[in-house]
Amino acid sequence: MLMLNHSDDAPVNRFHLVRHGAHDEFGQLLSGRAGQSRLSEAGLLQARKLADWASRANASTVQASPRKRTQETAAIIAQAQGLPVETVNALDEVDFGAWNGRDFAELEEDPLWHEWNSRRASAITPGGEQMADAVTRVTAHLERAGEVPGIAPAMIVTHCDIIRGVIAHYLGLSLDNMLRFDIDPGSVSTVDIGHGHARIIRINEVPA
Repeated sequence: MLMLNHSDDAPVNRFHLVRHGAHDEFGQLLSGRAGQSRLSEAGLLQARKLADWASRANASTVQASPRKRTQETAAIIAQAQGLPVETVNALDEVDFGAWNGRDFAELEEDPLWHEWNSRRASAITPGGEQMADAVTRVTAHLERAGEVPGIAPAMIVTHCDIIRGVIAHYLGLSLDNMLRFDIDPGSVSTVDIGHGHARIIRINEVPA
């Protein structure tokens, strides 16, 4: 359990980190911040299953990255709960710089791409952000949000590498190790934050 800089009387808040549903670019392009694809039929089904899951979890808040794929996923979840979607820029995808929107086959020819995937703690993207900076903005948002009464349980709809980075951070792992576990489309990973601590409750649960 990671120690945080919070008072011991801070409430414990539960954040369900949701990866958006599959979309038409999935597995072909590094969509990043360039992707404009809508959810595929599979992605829509995943979002509906997430909505059912959120109902059982008594979600009281739905927040999402500004990307179309996260917004569509969040809208399906929120509608089922009778909640609005709050767009939060801090939950945005990693800014991959010149790699945004690139074909994965092309990226395999780039030595910097391989360095990025083996040394996430220190490698840089071409004109984008470092992984550590992305994790810092998201965890700062979660820890600030945790001080807001009534926000939890919250469905936080964001992106694969963002969720991996947050989990690695709260587990005390180097970001170099963040690719050692999967975060599937339409999955839920859960972290409790409060009393000066963070605890991982689940990783990569895909609602049936």
